[in-house]
Amino acid sequence: MKPFTNAFFRRAGTAALAASLALVSGCKDYLDVPPQGQLSGDTVDPATAQKLVDGVYNSMYQGGFGNDVHGLQFVILTDIASDDSDKGSSPNDYQDALNVDNFTLNSTNGNVNNVWKGYYQAIATANQALDKVPLSTAPTATKNDLIGQVRFLRGYFYFNLVRLFGGVPKLDRVPLPSEANSPAFQTRASAADIYNLIISDLQFAVDNLPVKSATQVGRATKAAAQAMLAKVYLYQKNYQKAYDLTNEIVTGKSGSYGLFRPYADIWRTAGANSIESVFEVQTGVNAACNNSAIELYVVSQGPRSGGKGGWADLGFGFNSPTLDLANAYETGDVRRAGSIIFIQPTAPAGQRSTGTVLWDGFRIPSKDSVENSRYSYKAYHSRKQEPNCGNNDFLPKNIRVMRYAEVLLIHAEAAAQLGNAGAAQTDLNLVRDRAGLTSKPATVANIWQERRVELALEHDRFFDLVRQESVTPGRIVPIFAAQGKTFTKGKNELFPIPQPQIDLSGGLLTQNPGY
Repeated sequence: MKPFTNAFFRRAGTAALAASLALVSGCKDYLDVPPQGQLSGDTVDPATAQKLVDGVYNSMYQGGFGNDVHGLQFVILTDIASDDSDKGSSPNDYQDALNVDNFTLNSTNGNVNNVWKGYYQAIATANQALDKVPLSTAPTATKNDLIGQVRFLRGYFYFNLVRLFGGVPKLDRVPLPSEANSPAFQTRASAADIYNLIISDLQFAVDNLPVKSATQVGRATKAAAQAMLAKVYLYQKNYQKAYDLTNEIVTGKSGSYGLFRPYADIWRTAGANSIESVFEVQTGVNAACNNSAIELYVVSQGPRSGGKGGWADLGFGFNSPTLDLANAYETGDVRRAGSIIFIQPTAPAGQRSTGTVLWDGFRIPSKDSVENSRYSYKAYHSRKQEPNCGNNDFLPKNIRVMRYAEVLLIHAEAAAQLGNAGAAQTDLNLVRDRAGLTSKPATVANIWQERRVELALEHDRFFDLVRQESVTPGRIVPIFAAQGKTFTKGKNELFPIPQPQIDLSGGLLTQNPGY
């Protein structure tokens, strides 16, 4: 099957369809713009219902330096906030990112505000779709499939929000015009209430989405919903449900999945929507050669010129992998070279360095001409051998949100917690074998270590550390102390509620502890 195309919503859809509360956009009322298609009356034509759903997928493109869902600012709050990565770039570039990196941020930090706005914009778009798709004249099964896709996406959006901020406002429907400034939508629900909404959304998706073989490439599937719900249950410490849901995928009941080889190719065009893909943010190049992509995602993380310069660099240099991450890989682990671009040292006087040659033949000079020592290989998109339209701000790289390897590691961790050593060992062995490694005992600690090196620079490590601290108290502070950073328990597990959003709510939004 061909991936679905969604260029229709790249520019017009979100602006035309999303209802924006003051909490989200700063406006004091809704955007009174009629969506494209026939939305008046009691019915919606099937084509318009489909476009509404496509608009929700396209909300995941938000990036750059404005509203953000998967762009650089989300990378800052996930990778750079963790022990896997430093801010990178030049030392004085982007103070907000440096403050996140050092846990010195406050509620006026632009990164947290833009991610907040991006996710609530996406949720508003989802709620618009959920309001209108049930009115479609399409068959019930088709409508439930579309609703399931949107509820999967909304559940995922709220999962990231609750992990970032804790309890947040619960916008689970399109408010009535009279409710535009209602306190009910501008005060924080508890984290437990948000998790209940997430579970409800994802369970509906599990019950109504088809398996991979019956789904258009790029759309949410039954297995994607099962895997995401299993991950949610892992955070809830409901290991039995996490095990049962992933077991459906591992035993082949939710479609055909496996580990794609070689590991390094997962993040290249060759690995897009592969057998390992459970859910990806779709990007691409259409017939008119307009990139559909997350703005600045690739270029913001590309190797940056420094020192002597003298070369056409590849980006801004943010999200530089730490030496600690580089040293976390075992000898012979192919994932190290597949995850990190290592900049070769400057050659001694009188000698010539060949620099670093990337997989597509692009040559990066030695360290005297490069700003940082390490970069994310997983964020690299070849301008020489992979599709693009020449606009480096919109290089079309799919974001791998859920991979089969993570499904195996969720299954393994749940199995280990339940005392099922055999299943945990089988899962762990599969992941390690692909990495070129031999077996090691499937303890929870070893599975956590495997998560780190398998999923490095995939925007999950900070959340993982906070979750693991709740299972094994005392773990997180020494990890950050080893990086020279002070993680304050009771504060740094969450980011501050953005002050602009508190102001827009008239003070109804309360702040997280410590900020």
